[in-house]
Amino acid sequence: MKLLADIHERNAVLASDTAAIIFEDRTQTFGEYWVRINRIAHGIYQRGARHQDRVALLSMNRLEYTEVYGACERAGFIMTTVNFRLSAPEIDYVLRNSAPHTLIFEGQYADTVDSLRAGLSIQRYVCLGNTPDWAEPYEALADSGSPDGPPIHAQADDVAVLMYTSGTTGRPKGVMRTHRGEARQAETMSNVFAKRGDTRQLIIMPLFHVGARCLYYSSFWLAGTVYVQRRFDPTLVLEAIQRDRITHLHLVPTMVAGLLDVPEIGTYDLSSVELLLYAAAPMPVSLLKRGIATFGNVLGNGYGSTECNFTFLAPHQHHPNGTPEQVARLASVGQAFPDVDIRILDDDGRECPAGVPGELTCRSDSCMGGYWSNGPATVEALRDGWYHTGDVGYLDSQGYVFLVDRKKDMIITGGENVYCREVESAIEQHPAVHEVAVIGVPDEKWGESVRAIVALRPAARLTEAELIAFARDQLAHYKAPKSVIFVDELPRLQTGKISKVQLRERHNNSQSQPRA
Repeated sequence: MKLLADIHERNAVLASDTAAIIFEDRTQTFGEYWVRINRIAHGIYQRGARHQDRVALLSMNRLEYTEVYGACERAGFIMTTVNFRLSAPEIDYVLRNSAPHTLIFEGQYADTVDSLRAGLSIQRYVCLGNTPDWAEPYEALADSGSPDGPPIHAQADDVAVLMYTSGTTGRPKGVMRTHRGEARQAETMSNVFAKRGDTRQLIIMPLFHVGARCLYYSSFWLAGTVYVQRRFDPTLVLEAIQRDRITHLHLVPTMVAGLLDVPEIGTYDLSSVELLLYAAAPMPVSLLKRGIATFGNVLGNGYGSTECNFTFLAPHQHHPNGTPEQVARLASVGQAFPDVDIRILDDDGRECPAGVPGELTCRSDSCMGGYWSNGPATVEALRDGWYHTGDVGYLDSQGYVFLVDRKKDMIITGGENVYCREVESAIEQHPAVHEVAVIGVPDEKWGESVRAIVALRPAARLTEAELIAFARDQLAHYKAPKSVIFVDELPRLQTGKISKVQLRERHNNSQSQPRA
């Protein structure tokens, strides 16, 4: 089968002069890309990395991000992405757990990396930008390698990428995505999203996310051009669409709202857009109607995770002014990808009939290979060849998937997944906290925001601002609570477990109540 490295080599021959990556004022053709990833892969190999060693990357979006991905795909190193929004303790855990041979990082994170170095087993540090004396410049690494690449190659069942997703027990899990799965997903998404050799994909979501990665490599599948932006800026997005004739882009609903709120949006030529994917969070029908009125009938939804992508609700399936059945299906996440099988199972493992909720499970070549160094979690998630999502949903008579409950108590804020247990574990470390429960509450800007319901220890004193600041020292800022409610005790079920249902009923719309 063709792996991504094979596609890179093919593009270097058949589309050598076609732009592969455009980032700010830099353009790299497919021919140049192939030479660069070979040189970088060989440079890493020269410095001691071998087959299936990890190469970690801590960086915001930039052209070099796709080079490191490509180098690992060429040599069979395991690309380990590090979320740059994480706190230092969270980054430390990811690097300890994955134990990379090489860490490539942007200069802006040098102080953070330096503070962690003593406890890590990393053998090589490579810096993008202003380089400290204990690291090597990225360009020196690239220049040292051979354009023929290293004498090692990736195999289909090797791990290609290790991406960390927040864990429900407070520790993130490393999702192992294989070369076979990555190639299969690239091909499937290229077909489903109707990509071509003249596709122009805009990448705005962070490249450490599976969403951004699968969209850019599905464009590479047919030698389409990828435009990378460092961060989201509504005006810059509109300018890029008009200037570069962007055909495909992915924005979470809060970003779509940000675009539509630009006062001058009507002055931009947006006619080139063929697909505006808004997967990652629900889209209110009112916002969906505004989007279609502005961009045309090009909005599409989807459902997936770092472990596996499942469904797509195509633009032609969006009918906000259609029949009651068509409007109701806007609440779905679409139908399964062609290479994905979906089953809805009851508590006894029996398949549920249409309309009956149960756990959503899926089977696909593009599903993950398991969790890194976490056998129990792998056994729990992968059973008899099926991935058990933990999400509750149902299928209608035509296979549209409707989700009815959140995956293991998860909050989606601004398109980012936040697991309540991870936040609770961080807050529980405060000496004044007796008990805490975290819920998601409606937020006009972010869709949802994180709220902590806290019972303090006897005679303890703590303010909302102090607890939020404490949480931000332990967690990425988007995971930390934006509001805190102090209570005397938390409601419980007969089993003794805290009742999240009662907490949501009581505190979904409550104002925060700082306690001094």
